[in-house]
Amino acid sequence: MCGIIGYNGFREANKVLIDCLKRLEYRGYDSAGIGIIGKKLQIFKEVGEISKLEKEIPVFDGDIGIGHTRWATHGAVTKENAHPQLSSNKKIAVIHNGIIDNFNFLKEDLEKKGVKFSSQTDSEVIAQLINENYKGNLRDAVISTIKQLKGSYAIVVVCKEEPDILVGARKESPLVIGVGDNENFLASDISALLKYTNRVKYLDDGEICVLSKTSIEVFNENKKEITKKEDIIDWELKDAEKSGFPHFMLKEIFEQPDAINRVLLGRVSEIDRTIKLHEKVEELLNYDIQSIHIIACGTSYYSGLVGKYLIEQLTNIPVFVELASEYRYFGTKNEKSLIIGVTQSGETADTLAALREAKNAGSRTLVITNVMGSTATRISDAYILTQSGPEIGVAATKTFTSQILILLLIAFKLAALKNKLGADELSKYIFRLKELPRKVREVLDHSDKILDIALQLKNVKSVFFIGRGINYPLSLEGALKLKEISYIHAEGFAAGELKHGPFALLTQITPVITIVTRDNTYDKMIANIGEVKARGPEVIAIADENDTEIEKHADFVIRFPGSSSPLSCIPIIVILQLLAYHVANLRGCSIDKPRNLAKSVTVE
Repeated sequence: MCGIIGYNGFREANKVLIDCLKRLEYRGYDSAGIGIIGKKLQIFKEVGEISKLEKEIPVFDGDIGIGHTRWATHGAVTKENAHPQLSSNKKIAVIHNGIIDNFNFLKEDLEKKGVKFSSQTDSEVIAQLINENYKGNLRDAVISTIKQLKGSYAIVVVCKEEPDILVGARKESPLVIGVGDNENFLASDISALLKYTNRVKYLDDGEICVLSKTSIEVFNENKKEITKKEDIIDWELKDAEKSGFPHFMLKEIFEQPDAINRVLLGRVSEIDRTIKLHEKVEELLNYDIQSIHIIACGTSYYSGLVGKYLIEQLTNIPVFVELASEYRYFGTKNEKSLIIGVTQSGETADTLAALREAKNAGSRTLVITNVMGSTATRISDAYILTQSGPEIGVAATKTFTSQILILLLIAFKLAALKNKLGADELSKYIFRLKELPRKVREVLDHSDKILDIALQLKNVKSVFFIGRGINYPLSLEGALKLKEISYIHAEGFAAGELKHGPFALLTQITPVITIVTRDNTYDKMIANIGEVKARGPEVIAIADENDTEIEKHADFVIRFPGSSSPLSCIPIIVILQLLAYHVANLRGCSIDKPRNLAKSVTVE
């Protein structure tokens, strides 16, 4: 989950590397370092955030170099364990994202040969191995080395003896080539490159690249050269900057009306009253699907739970939502199942592994992701892009709502294909879809009212979130948002399950946030609120603007616009995102970079 950047060009490398690392800091921020080749190979590392590295870094002369921001996996957070990692003779420097499973075996073998190690990382093994394998050709040394590695890696290597090239390689960790004019880049994320280029080439597993200032060569492990297609990224630099907002998370919350429009653009037609998806996607949905398995991790998993309610309600097709880390080992896989992988980055390690397992079993695979050219888009049978633009805040916001909308479009398309949804009913849903950006803007316009509620929560120790039906996964996501950025313990529950254990944790100082929509569970939710109130805690209800009864039962009410419907989940989740943001901000937390977390989980 570390961020890596390599540069070879005409600019001052140290300035380019620091600038790019700032755009990668959401990938890891416990330590950082850069390595520059000028008259010699120079390395500088610091524990802490990029700003500390930038402040302390000496003047380096050179126009080729590598940079790294770390999220610790092997070894404590120390300067010695920060990257770049050096070979013992200080001729080879490596930056690495991933985990080397057999590093202990490799390290012991190297130590028997007299190699001295200076860190506790698995990454140093790579630098020492490349040095052992070096016979005057860095590319060949890297190829020999990766054949010895077991695990995942994206690496960028520089060598004192070959000061004009960068060598990169990947397996199960992302690495993208940025194509410039008289300069070239390697990075773990596209967002790092946007200031300098929007032209990219994607490396696939087992591929190695050699970058000079003016050339890019890509090879397989057998040294056969490969021609790679160049893609143009339509993200803009401003999309990856704060644009006047105090935090990326708040900016991305406020970008959701536009993100919704991008999801619907070209896919939803009011005139034709149709939902249109890519030809390959519709081909998958047209198969005789007996079940759907949605596989995902974290927030994407909760979007899958929302999708389950929507798809089953509209199509009667059984939907199973599974954690990718579990599904890859234990999930049911067969030719009659459609496997939908949901991953914001398209590089989530467990989700990719689960997709590969499903494909090997003959299942058809569909991916929902935000990143064109990501590994997920290349290994699946078809994919749908959320088109949300860069999301820098670690806590997912606009990508979550976009994922839900894509799953909703899939539900509508499946229902239409199976004659479960008539043209008139679909037309009504399409009208409501088109209203969603306006309704989300109404929520954003009342952010100050949500701040008032946040004041009630900023000093509490624990919060319950409860809901029924589609509101249950929203409760899970609301709790996740609060705990990950404010560090307040929070749990989401199906409201009917409180009596089966969770009530034991309820106290008078445990606020309960209830999501109440006027559906067939409304009376039950009111009864659940009564059970909660009998134990003494304050109740904060999220309810629609036409609910005239809710004030009789709740201490505080946050309204979402319009009447209750399945599409209400979108404005409701925006309310929950704002609530978590305001609480965290009131507590002075590091909102965009919460402790112990990184944006893309690219290692198991």
